[in-house]
Amino acid sequence: MITNRLEDYIEEIYLAKCEKREIKAIDIANKFGLSRPTISEALIKLADLDLIVYKGRKGIAITNKGIIEARKIIKKHKVLYNFFHKILKIDKKTANDNACRIEHVIDDIVIKKIEQIKEQ
Repeated sequence: MITNRLEDYIEEIYLAKCEKREIKAIDIANKFGLSRPTISEALIKLADLDLIVYKGRKGIAITNKGIIEARKIIKKHKVLYNFFHKILKIDKKTANDNACRIEHVIDDIVIKKIEQIKEQ
């Protein structure tokens, strides 16, 4: 099972790939304010789930399965953010903060229903 934190890490790895920048465990540790050993343990879990290839200090590569998972997470975030900001008229920061928290627990069927709502 992929936890909220693991989803955050896979998303960060995916974004690094999209930006064509190398990413290492220390980069993720610094971004999330955690220790390198904590991140290394999480990366091993992601590798066990076949979402990444973890090469220790040599870096991290995302798998096709990881790309699919990351895109799904990012899509949920965008749908939620747009709903909160554009439909509910919530300020950008609050909309983003809430989308970050909710993206991990919301069901796909709910996301699909939210997507169907047109901007008023």
